[in-house]
Formats: sequence, structure tokens, C-alpha cells
Amino acid sequence: MSDTIRNILTVVMLLVLAVSAFAAGFMANDFLERQQITIWGQPKALSAEEQFAVFDEAWERINGSFIGDLPSDQQKTYGAIRGSMQLLNDPYTVFIEPVARDQERDSLQGTFGGIGATLSRPEDGADIVLEPIPGNPAEAAGILSGDVLLAVDGTPITTDMTVQAVSDLIRGEKGTAVILTVRHPNATDPVDIAITRADILIPSVSYRLLENNVGYIQLTRFSGESNNEIAAALEDLIAQGAEQYVLDLRGNGGGLLDAAVEIADHFLNEMPVLYQQSKNEGERVFSTTNSTILPDAPLAILVDGGTASASEILAGALQDYDRAVLVGRSKTFGKGSVQLVYDLRDGSSVHVTSARWFTPNHTQIDQQGLEPDVLVTVTQEAIDAGRDEVLLRAIEHLTHNN
Repeated sequence: MSDTIRNILTVVMLLVLAVSAFAAGFMANDFLERQQITIWGQPKALSAEEQFAVFDEAWERINGSFIGDLPSDQQKTYGAIRGSMQLLNDPYTVFIEPVARDQERDSLQGTFGGIGATLSRPEDGADIVLEPIPGNPAEAAGILSGDVLLAVDGTPITTDMTVQAVSDLIRGEKGTAVILTVRHPNATDPVDIAITRADILIPSVSYRLLENNVGYIQLTRFSGESNNEIAAALEDLIAQGAEQYVLDLRGNGGGLLDAAVEIADHFLNEMPVLYQQSKNEGERVFSTTNSTILPDAPLAILVDGGTASASEILAGALQDYDRAVLVGRSKTFGKGSVQLVYDLRDGSSVHVTSARWFTPNHTQIDQQGLEPDVLVTVTQEAIDAGRDEVLLRAIEHLTHNN
């Protein structure tokens, strides 16, 4: 082969290699772009429209290959919302489906009423027993403590009916009547009692004077009437000679924020109770006034894992100012946030945490809880004996430290 031909072949091969390299590079770049990665291994930024396209593409592949049953489009949408909400790592930012949202809305609107009586079935018997709540329709209509419930609107109460099922029979729209067939204590003949359903006024406060002049107050929730009920309890206990106090917030899951601030006003004189931090409003402070009933009397607050929300606001404020000592067997629940509810077009809703609460010392309540100052170990022996070790420990602390 002559040198001329050899040179020509060399040039041709170099051109072929160059074209091949260019084509290979172009194809590789196109492949990488279609795989949505760069040559550095980082995800390529996608627009919102492209992200939804990836979601649809993934489900197109699943629809074509998955061997099991497939979810509906609605189920996929709801699942995607829930899955993305989990990335927020907030247990109170949640998605509510339409049926559950309707039930929640009815509950909040208070369209249903009751008769104002508690129902129970003693362990040693099958009868449903009534206990009227003072100041409510059942008491006014003639229901007595210990009445045995025999029928509701003619429907017999059987041994296999749960207390909840019987309660559902009694519950109904406000202003309507329900007829209870009952047997009074020490009576043999049943009687029919008609009761008109209404909004039920359930006291949130109970109290009594204990030994050593200890005034005991139990607050079960923070309602619109709780502030007045606490004030009345304190004034009565003061009149009875109480010198030190126990406020029982065990199992109190909270309620109205304003009620917590108002009740704190009975123990704190013109002080911040909490700081509320939100995305749109920044920091807001809630403070007490100078209308204080009990500014300095020794105080212990009983707490447990069920002490939450408004209860933690009150307990946290009194703890920060050394106004009260927290006594309990465990730290509090850790619910210190505000949720906004947004209804969506299909009847579902999202509850979005929009603010968090902090104690006067700027301690975060949410997902943290409050630690008791006095931690109590409750033994099985005490439980079996019905002995309230937490209350006894609080009284002991008050007696020996004041």
C-alpha cells in the first residue's frame, strides 16, 4: 500500500472516530437528561408540572405491571397528600377525608344535644345505671341517682348492648324529646320520663377541703365556664379556711386558650402566661391582669401524660414563675400548637399547624411536654389499694415545705 493511500485511510478513520465520539456523547447526554440526572450525579431541577408528570409516569408503569388490586384515583390522591404531609414531621398537620370531616364539623357546630346524665354498667351487674348531672334536663325531668334504664323510646335495653350504643339512642337533635323508661332505686314498677334534649352543661370543676387545710380542685377541661367555676371554688375554699392548694390537671386534655389565660389570672399578677409564635403574625404575648384571687398561697399542680394543650399552658406558666410545683408520675403530653382548618373542594380538609406555644421562659411545649418538679413512683400495691400516691405526695410536699 502506497503512503498516499495509507494517509487517506488514516484521515478517514480519524473522521469516523470523531463523528462516532460526537454521536456517542450526544446520545449519552440525551440518556442522562431523560433519566433526570446530571453528569455530577445530582437531581435535575424539575418544574411543578414535570414533577406531577413523574408521578403520573410512575403510576402508568404500576398500572401496566402490578399483579394485585390497584387503588382508585381518589385513593392515590389522598395517599399522596398523606405521604407528603409526613415529611413535615408534625403529628397535628393532618388530612381529613370528607366523611370524617362532616362528622367533625357536626361535632364542632353542636347540632346534637343530650339529656345531661352519665351512663354506666357496674361490673357486678348487667343493668345500665343513670347518674343525672346537676343543672341539666335529666335532673329537672325527674331522673334520680341510681335509676336503672330499661328502655329508650320503647326500645328495650338488653344485656348485649354496649353503653355507647345506649348513649347513641339517647342522643339526638336539640329541642326534641326522648322518653326513658327507668326503675327508681328501691322501687319495683317502671316509670316513663320524657326529657327534652339540650346543650349539656357539664361542670369542669369539682373541689373539696382536705386535711391540713388543703384545698383540692380538679379541673377536667378548659371550657367557657371554667374561669368562673375556678373563681367560685377558690372563694369557697378560702371561706372554709384553706391555706394551701392542689390543682389537679391529670387527664385534662385542654380546651380553650382564653380559659387557660383567665385561670392563670387567679394565681399570677400582671405577668406573661405564654408566647405564641406563628408564621404570619410573629410572636404574640398573652398576659394576666391584676385581678388575682390567690397570688401567693402554696400551690401544687398534679400532672400526667394526659395533661395537654391548655393544661400545659397553665402548668408551664406557674412552674416558670415558681408559683407552683408540678407533681406527677410522668411528664405532660406535649401538645402546644394551633391548627388552622382548610376545607377542600371535595369535602375533605387539611389541618395545618400555624403557631406554637412557649412558656414565659420560652420553653417549647409542643412535642416536648413539661417535666414534673416532684416525680412520683406509683406502685402496683398503691393502685390495688386505691391509694392516690400523686395526691398524697403533693400534700406531703406542701405540708413540709411551707
